[in-house]
Amino acid sequence: MNGTDNRATFRPAQGEIPTSPGVYRFSDRHGRVLYIGKAKNLRARLANYFQPLHSLMPRTRTMLSIAAKVDWTVVATDTESLILEHTWITEYKPPFNVQFKDDKTYPYLAVTLREEAPRLVITRNERIRGARYFGPYPKVWALRETTSLLQQAFPIRTCNDADYQRAMSSGKPCLAGQIGRCSGPCSQKLTVEEHRARVGELVAFLGGSDTSHLKALQRAMREAANEQRYEDAARLRDQAEAVEHVMEKNAVVLGLDVNLDVFGLRSDELAAAAHQFIIRGGRIRGERSWIVDVELDDSPETLLEQVLQSAYEGDREPPPQILVPQLPANSPALEEALGARRPRRGRVTVRVPERGDKVQLMDRAMRNAGEHLIRHKLKRAADLTARTDALAELQRALDMEEAPLRIECIDVSHLQGTGVVASLVVFEDGLPAKGAYRKYRIEQTTDDTDSIHQVVSRRAAQLNAARDAGEQPTGIYRDRPQLLIVDGGEPQVKAAARALQEAGITDIALCGIAKRLEEIWLPGDPFPVILPRTSEALFLVQRVRDEAHRFAITFQRQRRSTSISSRLSEIPGLGPKRVQALLKYFGSVTRLRAASAAELAAAPGVGQKLGEQILAHLHSDAGAGAKLEVQVEAKQGEELGA
Repeated sequence: MNGTDNRATFRPAQGEIPTSPGVYRFSDRHGRVLYIGKAKNLRARLANYFQPLHSLMPRTRTMLSIAAKVDWTVVATDTESLILEHTWITEYKPPFNVQFKDDKTYPYLAVTLREEAPRLVITRNERIRGARYFGPYPKVWALRETTSLLQQAFPIRTCNDADYQRAMSSGKPCLAGQIGRCSGPCSQKLTVEEHRARVGELVAFLGGSDTSHLKALQRAMREAANEQRYEDAARLRDQAEAVEHVMEKNAVVLGLDVNLDVFGLRSDELAAAAHQFIIRGGRIRGERSWIVDVELDDSPETLLEQVLQSAYEGDREPPPQILVPQLPANSPALEEALGARRPRRGRVTVRVPERGDKVQLMDRAMRNAGEHLIRHKLKRAADLTARTDALAELQRALDMEEAPLRIECIDVSHLQGTGVVASLVVFEDGLPAKGAYRKYRIEQTTDDTDSIHQVVSRRAAQLNAARDAGEQPTGIYRDRPQLLIVDGGEPQVKAAARALQEAGITDIALCGIAKRLEEIWLPGDPFPVILPRTSEALFLVQRVRDEAHRFAITFQRQRRSTSISSRLSEIPGLGPKRVQALLKYFGSVTRLRAASAAELAAAPGVGQKLGEQILAHLHSDAGAGAKLEVQVEAKQGEELGA
């Protein structure tokens, strides 16, 4: 724990805390708000903070070591506590609360309804008073093209405020109006009321792809043509085509009367990414992404609750339906709070899609969130300053004499004790050196610690052989690492330390990283090192560990693919080329093993008789471990986010 346990100085007296719903906040001795939370029962919730320190999460322990005061506010309902909590988090921005943030500013279309003659503008400013916003949109160049088409379809004012005021006071058209590029009241061609009616049509169209304006334009065009007013008909035709182009630019994904938002969420131990699709009139009218640093006790349900409130801050109005991958925490109260943000107090439903187009749309949102998380991590990993800070912080945390410019990490992978393999990955200056990666086969072992001991012993022998031969560190793999990491906790670190000691190696630092708690274990230390969840050092260690895990599983899958190819080649009439064609047809070993006799027979060049032989061979004693391998492969795929 950081600091001392000072909770006794501000712990409320027994019975002082009410049992009502409410919002509580912890503050430091300077009055800065550290954390804000809500509770259905304040007494029961706050009691959790005064348990023995070792039972609390690391972030909670750190917060309590700084805190000097706890206050609370009683409310009437869970919904009120939800709204008050979010209001205070937005106002105080407490450092120990989850803060979803955009990784960039997005462009919007805004209609400046507060002005006498509203305009349509592209802006990144989300605080224009009285403006109606549409979007956000991911590409500003596409938005400019859309805006040009909209101004053709709905001719409204385009000139600036100074030209507008000058034209209205003088009675002379503004400069843009004189050359036919402004259709506001300043052009002297229509009144303020007529202009606002046209703006209302534009807002209705943007709000839900209203087709009534398009139909009215087409009807007026036909009437003008019948009356031989061909110039008017051509102008109306151009406006109608512009409306059609705008409608075509957003692909129809649902019914034209459907208005909803879709949220996807992907997270790992350190960060989470959320992606929002904004569907209006059945079309994707905008999208947004958020990134947040997460803690151990931040469940997906809690993260979704936070992101839904962040998505509708300010003047953003929630749609009647919101789709999420899983229901957020306290979903009924959240629905009521979001419904209160709709102008007519309409009901908001938050649900998980179960079938059809909405499930496919959710899959797209989840994929986008996953891609966004990957981009965020790659961008962070490529930052030279962040890598330098990570290496320096890791040196201090592990009490090393020099920064670990070369890090090696070992991970063991197996199928419940069988087919044991190991990987060794190398990072230099915080970046992977893939040319130095190595794979290990482990033929006989008793458990994970024995496997770690074997691999570290083999690596230590290679390092000693290179040193004894007097080799210069020209080849990447022959360089000695400053730090060796093993995937595991105290038992794995002890096994690795024993292997290094037996080899007489004392100049290489050693540590292990345990899953979930992300604890760093050092040899001979009964307590782990707890790095801050937002630290660059922890991010680097986690990335090295995950790369070793990925490389080990890839090697194991390659061995299984080779193994099944060898077994299939034993079947008469099934040569190497046909085996490869069969694996290519099914796409993976898992799908091949799960195929029925009919599916095997349908494969090119197989047929009914050979398909039955393949099925029998796969289910014989030679393939006894197939079901186990499929299950473990699926589990490993989940660990990698497959």
